[in-house]
Formats: sequence, C-alpha cells, structure tokens
Amino acid sequence: MVELTSLSPGPPRPSRLTPRRRPPPPTPHVHTSSRRRGRILGAATATPGADDYHSTIRSLNSRGRHVPRKSLGQNYTLNSKVNEELVAAAGVEEGDVVLEIGPGTGSLTSALLQAGATVFAVEKDKHMATLVKDRFGSTEQLKVIEEDITKFHIRSHFLPFMKEKYGATKKLAKVASNLPFNVSTEVVKLLLPMGDVFSVVVLMLQDETAVRLADASIQSPEYRSINVFVDFYSEPEYKFRVDRENFFPRPKVDGAVISFKLKNAEEYPPVSSPKSFFSMVNSAFMGKRKMLRKSLQHICSSSEIEAALDNIGLPVTLE
Repeated sequence: MVELTSLSPGPPRPSRLTPRRRPPPPTPHVHTSSRRRGRILGAATATPGADDYHSTIRSLNSRGRHVPRKSLGQNYTLNSKVNEELVAAAGVEEGDVVLEIGPGTGSLTSALLQAGATVFAVEKDKHMATLVKDRFGSTEQLKVIEEDITKFHIRSHFLPFMKEKYGATKKLAKVASNLPFNVSTEVVKLLLPMGDVFSVVVLMLQDETAVRLADASIQSPEYRSINVFVDFYSEPEYKFRVDRENFFPRPKVDGAVISFKLKNAEEYPPVSSPKSFFSMVNSAFMGKRKMLRKSLQHICSSSEIEAALDNIGLPVTLE
C-alpha cells in the first residue's frame, strides 16, 4: 500500500530551478514567494479521509479492474486533505458553478460537492466518466461530459449550463482540477483568456511547471513565452506542493497547486491585437540567440525595430 505523506506548502522557492533537497515529511514548513504578498498557508496533515488509498482502489475496481492509463496522465489523489486544500485555494462556496477537468474517480468532485458547488465535469476516459456518474447518481449538482477538454468548446457547452444555474445573474464560474500533467500547457492556454467566464483557475500541475509559471523572473533563463501569456491574462500564485506519494500510481515528480486569478479585458496590457502581440512574442523567444531586429524582421523592417528599441531606451543590438 502506498504510504500517505504530509501535504505541505514547501520551502521558499528558488528563483531558478536548481536541484534542491526535499525536506523530511514530519517537519511542517511554509512557502513564501514574491507572488505571495506575504500570505502563508499552514501545513496540512495527511489524515485518511473519504478518498484515501483504499477507496480509490475500490472505485477503480467497481466496474472491473481498471489500470490507470499513462497516455492520459492518470494519477489519482489518495489523500482527501489534498482535495480539501485545493477546493479552499479556489475559494469554492455554496452556490458556485465549477468546471472540473478529468474528475477520475471523483475524489475532488466529492470535495467540491460537499462545499456546495455545482460541478460540470469533463472526462476524456469513457470508463472514468461512467464511474463518476455511478458514484454520485442523478444529483442535479453534477453534470459529467465525456469529452477531451483540449477539443471541447467551452463557450458553446458550458455557458448554457451556467445560464441555467445562475439565470440572469452575471456571476463568474471557477475552475478546480487535478489536471493530467501531460495537458497542462494546453489547458492553461485554453482557460486563461476566459476572464469573462471564470474568475479563478486553480490547477494541480507538476511542481516544477507550477514554479516556472508563478515565479519565473523576466531576467531568468526559465522565462518563456508562456510566462508572458500567463502574466498578460492572469495573476498567478503558487499555493502549495503535494508530495508524489499522495498519488496512485506514484508519478516520478511532485505535484503542486497553482492559482490563476483571471483578469478582465480592461486589465489586459494595451496592445492593438493580442493575437499579433503573441505572434511577435513567440517569434522573439524562438530566436533567443538572435538580435530582435533579425528575429522579428518578418513582422516589420529592421529600421522600425531599431527605432522602437531606441524609443524605449534599449540598445538596438538587443537579443
């Protein structure tokens, strides 16, 4: 049986992703970050709950033996405390509508329902979609859609569901998900521009991915075009780390919960076209060893780029 270890916010994050020693589980510690603005989360103990190791295995076996599919990034949460902390990080309250991606055995779904939310769950695996439907029966607080989230048109299918639940009230939904690590970037790009639909997106990601998205400095080698995207559309905040022992099957890396507070369109940086802006950003990062006047010359002339750089006080030879 997998031994449950403590869930902890983790030590202060280094500005670069250098190798670090993991602290011993019994010692509670806290995580601080420049993105955190002084907020500290208390350590959470790994007390067995409604969705610990045994209930996860029972759920998987409820309709015949089901081996988690590596191709779908299926790693199920063993510690119910993790789900409770994730729900708290999303600020889920009575009456909220929550989009959950990849509900799996329904452990996080259960925590969301207990918090009083109505859950719209999108599950790619037909077996797991059926399992979740069976587990919670015909409750009006849950709707399960068998679909690949990366191909799912949220505005066409989710907005009518919101209208049904909220009526004429202009209230935003939330996203809470123990996300398969292999689709994390795609999902982030899909959800963050939807500030008119969701107020907050809270995801369980691979720990190093969460650190990179929340804490990468613009001057660090880890800074990528995805960081520009994240900061354009949201305010990211690293919440807490989850040891790999809290999942079945146990992955090779730790997980972490990250929150994205979505911005309204009025809060976006003033660019003429986000599509054109990110096309330029992607071109600049693809040519990181080239001067900008070279890597962006397919967008505008070298002289125009040099004039723009000079206008903001940067050298025309900037890479």
